[in-house]
Amino acid sequence: MKRLSDLLTPQFLVYVLGGVLSAAVDIGVLQLLVMQGMPPMAATSAGFAAGLLVNYAFHAKVTFSHIHSVAGVLRYLTLVAANYVLTLACVAISVRLCGSPLPGKVLSLPVVAVNGFLLGKYWVFR
Repeated sequence: MKRLSDLLTPQFLVYVLGGVLSAAVDIGVLQLLVMQGMPPMAATSAGFAAGLLVNYAFHAKVTFSHIHSVAGVLRYLTLVAANYVLTLACVAISVRLCGSPLPGKVLSLPVVAVNGFLLGKYWVFR
C-alpha cells in the first residue's frame, strides 16, 4: 500500500505536470502529422518519440533529480517500450472502433502515467 500512497505526494504532482507537458507535445505532434496526411500509427510513433524526449529530460532533471547513467537510460527505455506497446494497442483499438487515434491515445495516458511514476521512482531513477 505504501507505493499507492506515493500517488498522493507533491512529487507525483510534479510528475503529472511533466506528463502533461509531454502529453501535449505527443498529442500535438500526432494531430499535426495526421492532419498532414501521415497514417495514424506512424503519426502516433512520431508523437510518442517527441513526448519521450521531453518526458525523460523533465523527470530526470525535475521530478527525480537523477544523475544520468547508462543503466538508468536502459531501464527507462525498457519502461518506455512497455508503455509504447500499451499506447499503440489503445490507439489501434480506437482507430478500429472510432476511426480516430485520439480517443485511444487519451485513454492510454492515465495508465501509462501511473505505471511510469511507480516504475520510475522505484526502478528507473532510483
